Amino acid sequence: MTLTETEANFIIIGGGIAGAGAGYELSALGKVILLEREAQPGYHTTGRSAAVYSATYGQGDPVLRALVLGSTDFLKNPPAGFSEHALMSPRRHLTICHRDDFAPLARLHDDLAQVTDDVAWIGREEILGMLPVLTEPYQEKALLERDFFDMDVHALHEGFLRGLRSRGGKVITGSPAEAIERTAAGWRVSTPTGTYEVPVLVNAAGAWVDEVAKLADVAPIGIQPLRRTAILVDPPAGQDIHNWPFVTEAKNTFYFKPDAGKILVSPMDQTPSDPCDARPEEMDVAYAAYHLEEAIGHPVPRIDHQWAGLRNHVADHHPVAGFDPEAKGFFWLAGQGGFGIKTAVAMSRITASLIQGEGLPEDLVALGLKEDDISVKRLKK
Repeated sequence: MTLTETEANFIIIGGGIAGAGAGYELSALGKVILLEREAQPGYHTTGRSAAVYSATYGQGDPVLRALVLGSTDFLKNPPAGFSEHALMSPRRHLTICHRDDFAPLARLHDDLAQVTDDVAWIGREEILGMLPVLTEPYQEKALLERDFFDMDVHALHEGFLRGLRSRGGKVITGSPAEAIERTAAGWRVSTPTGTYEVPVLVNAAGAWVDEVAKLADVAPIGIQPLRRTAILVDPPAGQDIHNWPFVTEAKNTFYFKPDAGKILVSPMDQTPSDPCDARPEEMDVAYAAYHLEEAIGHPVPRIDHQWAGLRNHVADHHPVAGFDPEAKGFFWLAGQGGFGIKTAVAMSRITASLIQGEGLPEDLVALGLKEDDISVKRLKK
């Protein structure tokens, strides 16, 4: 099957949250073909994310904050019919610190207090009221954020894909790009399922974005996948964990949260990796279990499930969105790191706006975002 310029306007390579969101927005402008290398969209990073919403992600980083806030209205009040379920549900955030060194917690408080009023010191009584099993070394003081939510990653991802299809777009799985050529009309992508030709190619291939660029003879942006591990374990016997907060250790050595009656734990590892179907390393799994045992004082006799995903960053850990300066019609949508789910709405709107030549959406500009903050040009000077 070959689709000509008159039959399609946009090819998106990659069906994770970035590609799906871009497809949702672009399908309102023209015909979209989303090409996914795996048998199902979102198999890699998106499908392995334990996403939460926090307006202060990245310790209040202004770029990430603008992108999160620019996604908030949609996430809290999605369009009618977008999803049968709420995209977010309340979950308090508790940042804990061992009593031997409160300096990291104090630094975090000072950083967050510059951008939000929703950060408060709390003491032993309130800490134990939320998390009664927390061990004594972590009980003295902590930071509490209330504007914090669990995110339904599947509902958001499926809502994007459903919207894309309802507007006439196509999602084609089992379709890795095998060759990419520039043409007079734009770009031709050859895959096992056929050859597709359109004027605009959106490279949203996650850990593989530089490999897609290589196929297209476009200079890379230096994407670095980082492996992150998580495990699921049983809660302590007799404990109702439903209302436990999301708990982060102030030095970013671990976090844990309730998850469908289990406890999800991560050692917050960030190990450089090649693009791959990530698998957890035995040592990282052991660290996750160890940190949880130290924090709640209960052994982890059995691990129900373990997995790993890739967080994909460029050098400055900000996302990338924009046309390549040396390859007409080649659009980068990459580098969403560990914040891709919570910023997906804003990044998708940015993609549609930039492709139309309209610059950034006005509400994001009002939040302080500049095109240079996310432009691919900053990586190709």
